Parts: sequence; structure tokens; C-alpha cells
Amino acid sequence: MKIALIGYGKMGKAIERVARERGHEVVLIVDENNRRAVTDEALRQAEVAIEFSVPGAAAGNYEWCFRNGIPVVSGTTGWSEREEEVARLREKHDGGFFYASNFSLGVNLFFHLNRWLARLMAGAGGYDVSIEEIHHAHKLDAPGGTAITLARDVIANDPRYTSWKLRGDSPLSGDELPVTALREGEVTGIHRVKHASTLDEIQISHTAYSRDGFALGAVIAAEFMSGKRGTYGMSDLITIGNEKI
Repeated sequence: MKIALIGYGKMGKAIERVARERGHEVVLIVDENNRRAVTDEALRQAEVAIEFSVPGAAAGNYEWCFRNGIPVVSGTTGWSEREEEVARLREKHDGGFFYASNFSLGVNLFFHLNRWLARLMAGAGGYDVSIEEIHHAHKLDAPGGTAITLARDVIANDPRYTSWKLRGDSPLSGDELPVTALREGEVTGIHRVKHASTLDEIQISHTAYSRDGFALGAVIAAEFMSGKRGTYGMSDLITIGNEKI
């Protein structure tokens, strides 16, 4: 499969290595230094694009791929305020779009566990939920997409919460789920969901040791997307038994 890489930071380089190990050809690399010079014709040499760039560039990159008929797999976070716009663009161009806030198999199992635990604890009563993430100091958005997904899934499964709020922004109201975002050194990613009462605490967590798990998931998603139209996510890619996660 011929792949275009859009974004060539640490994740882009990890994806390139994994893609080549799986027998794919990287025919185009686009980064902030050459984006304006890359032509539509060059992009169309690829069968699929994998996009890990920065929040401000993501929606424009997606439109570029949709317009040229190239399915795009993206893990860029921090552009959620433009979700409706991106959905309209994908539909307008009949594009192919695979998005995940996190491509790690382990994290997506963690998402599944978080939803199940939120439903269980909502029925138990007496426990307040909070989310904490720790990422490397270079990460631009706070909170990141993984923490936002965890928060949205808690809100969808626990009727006490109607929205989430970054801790420290302003005082929390009773129906707001607090999210703490820390940036430390070169931490790949740590996420914790806590259910705390006055008597005890239940906590689930996920720690990533390297970017390789994210890179592998992105390449597998690209293999899945070759030739496809429509919008997809990790639940279309991963099942446990007969159940989509």
C-alpha cells in the first residue's frame, strides 16, 4: 500500500518505521516546511494518508485529502470545535475519514472498561468521578483527545454529569466532570479515571511506554481504510468476541 504521511514529528517517524516493517511504501512526507510546495498530484500518488499534525492544520489537511479522493486516517487532537465543519466537508467530497483520539489497542480497551465502570458506579451512588492525564511537555493541547474521550464516555453513562471542565479554569459546578492535565518531561501518556467516596476510591489507569502502539494502530487503520468512503473509528476496527469496543 502506498501511504502519504502528513505530519512528520515523533509520531510521524514512528508510523513511517512501522509502515515499512509491514511492507508498505511511504510515497510522500508532508510537514510544516514543505506543505505549500506539495501538489495535489503528489498527494494522489498515495492510496491513503495518515495525518498526525497540529490542531490548527488538521481540518485543512482533511479537506485536502477529501478533495483529492484520498482516504485519511488521523490522530491529531485539539480540533473538536470544528467537528461539524469536517463532517460537512467529508460528506461534500464523499471522502473517507478514520479518526481516533488514540490508536493504541490497550487504550481502546481502557475506553471500553471506562464506559462499563461509569455505568456500574452511576448505579452505586456516593462516588465522584475525576480524570487525570499526564503527557510530555511538547504536547500542544490540554486536555488531550484521550482524556476528552474518557470524559465524554463518563458523561454518556453517568447522568450526574452533563459536561467536563479543565480543573483550574474556574470553579466547578456539581454537574461538571473535572479533568486535570499535566505536562511533564517526555511522558508518553498516563491516564487515570478515579471514582472516589468519603470511604474509598476505585481507580483505573493506562500507561503508555512508547509511541509504537499508537503507530501500529494507525497503520492498521490505514490498511482498513484503503479504498473506503465514509466515517470510521476504532469501534469499526476492534471487536472483543462479537462486541465492538
